[in-house]
Order: sequence, then C-alpha cells, then structure tokens
Amino acid sequence: MVENRASSALIMKEVHNRDLSIAVLRTFISKRKEEHEARMSRRTKSIQKVSEKDTSGSPVEEAFDKPAFNNEKANGECEEKVSEKDASGSATEEVSNEPALDNKKLDGECDVPEEITKDEPGSISVEPMKTTECKVRQELEPPTVLEALSASGLRALRYAREVEGIGQVVALDNDQATDMAVLCGGNGEVCYSKYGSYPLRGKYCHEMALRILLASIESHANRYKRYIVPVLSVQIDFYIRVFVRIYTSASAMKNTPLKLSYVYQCIGCDSFHLQPIGRTIAKNNSVRYLPGFGPAVPQECSHCGKKFNMGGPIWSAPIHDQEWVISILGGVKCMKDWYPAYDHISAVLTTISEELSDVPLFLSLHNLCATLKCTSPQAVIFRSAVINAGYRISGTHVNPLGLKSDAPMDVIWDIMRCWVKIHPVKAQLPDQPGSVILAKEPVLQANFARAVASLSKAQAKKVARFLPNPERHWGPKIRAGRQITSKHVSLLGPEAVNGHLNHENSEDPEAKRQKMEDMGAPVSIS
Repeated sequence: MVENRASSALIMKEVHNRDLSIAVLRTFISKRKEEHEARMSRRTKSIQKVSEKDTSGSPVEEAFDKPAFNNEKANGECEEKVSEKDASGSATEEVSNEPALDNKKLDGECDVPEEITKDEPGSISVEPMKTTECKVRQELEPPTVLEALSASGLRALRYAREVEGIGQVVALDNDQATDMAVLCGGNGEVCYSKYGSYPLRGKYCHEMALRILLASIESHANRYKRYIVPVLSVQIDFYIRVFVRIYTSASAMKNTPLKLSYVYQCIGCDSFHLQPIGRTIAKNNSVRYLPGFGPAVPQECSHCGKKFNMGGPIWSAPIHDQEWVISILGGVKCMKDWYPAYDHISAVLTTISEELSDVPLFLSLHNLCATLKCTSPQAVIFRSAVINAGYRISGTHVNPLGLKSDAPMDVIWDIMRCWVKIHPVKAQLPDQPGSVILAKEPVLQANFARAVASLSKAQAKKVARFLPNPERHWGPKIRAGRQITSKHVSLLGPEAVNGHLNHENSEDPEAKRQKMEDMGAPVSIS
C-alpha cells in the first residue's frame, strides 16, 4: 500500500513535469523563430543598405564587421537550461531545445539550440559571410546532440564548441539529488558546500531555494563567460524547477554582482533585509563596478532589538520573465485538451503572472500576527492598507499566505501597529519581540479602506490558483529502510501505519527476537 501511494505521487509529479516542460518548449520554439526571423530581416536590410552605397571598400565585409542587430541581451545567442531539484529523490539539469517537437519524447526533457557569436572568437561557429554572394540562412539548422555529465551542463557546451563543424549543440546533462531539505535550510553547511549559498529558515525558504539554485547556475555560467536570464522559476509539488536562457558575453557577465544579495533575517520578528553584493557608477560612457555599500542593517533589529542571521548570496534579480509567462499561459489555455495536468499548471502559471517579479522573497501575514499575538486581518484589508500607503503588493505562487511587497518593514510594522490599536491584544512580557514592536508609536497612519487593486484579476474572477492535493497523505514518503512508527501518520495515513504495526505485532515473538539478534549480533575478531 505504501509503495502504491508513493508510485502514484511520483507519476502525478512526472505528469506535471512533462506538461510544464512541453508548454515552455513550445513557447521557446515560437520565440526562437521570431528572434531568428527578426535577425535575418535586419541582416538583409543591412546588406541592402551597404550594397546601395558606392564605396571603395568591401561592402559586405563592412556590413558584417558591425553587429547587424542590437539586442538588449547583447549577443543574440541563447541556450536554455532546465534545472529541477526534487525533494522526492530526483533532480535533472538539462540544456536543451529542438526546432520541432517530437511527440514520442514528451517526457519533460527540453532541448535548446545554441548559437555562437562574435563574443567567442576562438569557438567554432557559423562564420560571418564574407563572400560576394552573401548567402543568408533562412532556416535554423538542426542541432547536434552532445551527451555529457558535468557540474551544471555548461561545461558540456564549452567542450562542444571545440569540436569542428558543430554550429548548434544540444547538451544533455542529468544528475540525481535529494536537495530540497538542504536548499530550504535543513543543513546549511551542506547547502553552502554544494551551491555556495547559506540558506535561512523562514516562510520564504522555498523561494530562497529557487534563488540559491539560480545563483549557483549563474556562478557556473560565469566560469565560461556566460550569464543567465531566468524565464520561469517554480516551486511545485515538493520540488523546485527553473527554466533559464544562457547567453555568452564577457561584458554582460560583469553585471552578476548586481543580481546577487545577502539576506539578513531577524531572529525575533519577520523582518528581513537584502544587501546587494555590487553596485555601478556611470561616468560619461564608461561604467565602473564597485562593491556594494554596507552594512544594510545595524547589529540589532531596529524593530524588536534582536540579532540577525545572515544568509546567501541569493539571486535577487527577477526569477520570471512576465512576457514569457503570459505567452506560456496563453499557449496552455489554447491547447488545454493536450495537457492532462492543465488545471495544475494553469493555476501555477496564473499565480506567477500576477507576482511582483522585482521583489525578492515575501512576508507571511500569519507570522506577522503571531509575533504580535494579535488576530489576523483579512488579506484584502492588509493589501488595501499597503496600497493606500502608496506601495505595491501581490501574492506568490510559493505560499497561499505569502505577500510580496516593495513596502519597507517600517511601513509593514506601522500598519500592524494601527491594526492592533483597532483590535487590542493581551499584555505580554516586556522582553518579547511583539511587546517591543507595539511599544513604539506608528509613524504612518494606516488606511484600511478597501482599495480597488486589493484583489488580483484572478481573485476577482475567482480563478483557482492553489489546488488541493490529488489524494490524502500525498507527497514525499519516508526514506527507504526507516522503521515505520506512529509518528509517520501524516506521511502515510493511519491505515498504512496501523496495517504495518499490526503485521509486526502478529509475528511470532521467537522469530522476531531471532531476527533482531541476527541483525544486531556482534562480530568477534580473533
């Protein structure tokens, strides 16, 4: 019974994996075609303009000595990396994409073509066309598959560039890990040794796990003069998964410190602050990269007087591309009959499409109220107070009770102080964080009047955003070899636990004793 339930959860998870991967892959194919057509159109126009000029030099050479297009990504080269860290025991990292979708291979793997640009002169690429015929490619060439096992899949791409004749590459890299407990702060030292970041235990731990994974991928990419642009990052079904595009640019790679931050989490209240690693100074046409200013916080929390725990560095830049998310969601809705897990992935994508993508981490309204020992306001009321104060607020796909806001913690606690004045609390010990916070008078007078934007579009239309589990006691099970006891009821259910315990009790005591002696008998060495 336990095995059947575990396999059922695994199959359901793989269906979600497959459908989400297919949805992202279809969107990537359409986006890639648009980018390719736009690039070819710009190259053709550039050739035509140069050919019309009567110059003494080689017009075609001059046309291709300068970039024919100016992409904000700086290179026009991209690969895509899909990385999944699965708490139930599997993880895959892939760099992938194919021009066409093979219905026989819709198993959650994505394939991504890689184009090599001028930023890597030593690599094998489609060389600039310097002949007078100026033949322009009208189609994307089929990629060459390269299977390799590496730290992050990026080393495989590096070695593939050294193979003569390979213009487009698909590097497939698979790895196994059980890292959700590690990424969420269960073993901070292990997480630091594996990913180079120290996690913190908080309600936002799953989003922090996403950002730690992105920071790790960026670190690996930087070693080969590459950088990443996240397309979609999800925490779903007890694991995390990220889809990123990988670009090559030695100059854009220098912006990595601007995308990373350390996190300071107060041990007494829910206040957290981010400390960017780097900053820039623009002077004339040059940009200087300097260390970030610090410290971001004093030695003690200004709200409750407690100390801070420091974690990170994490990816503090956006973890989604909202244009991509909307395109993926639109494609899923147009082909809903093709996705068995349509309800689940559409709910996740809908919630992600309404997130504040430029706000790292989130607050838990229930945790704020637990610190103050007060009744919790409705989410609509709290949202209205933040909006009326002149700040933005949204939900998060990671936690139904999580709230993302660009309001500073001073404003958040002032709103809670005003709420407690309306709904008084019992007296607490003076050294409690809640007592210290409530002892201060609010600087901001909160307005709890219902704001127009207090409900998202999905909430106003009553669109499902967080679906219940497909079955009771669904999720990761206990590790193989562990003895099942009554404490595992929440994981396996009372029927499975009672059945196992009754089976153990019904065994012959003598046989059971002999079995235990055989397992634990000491070995003598003469």
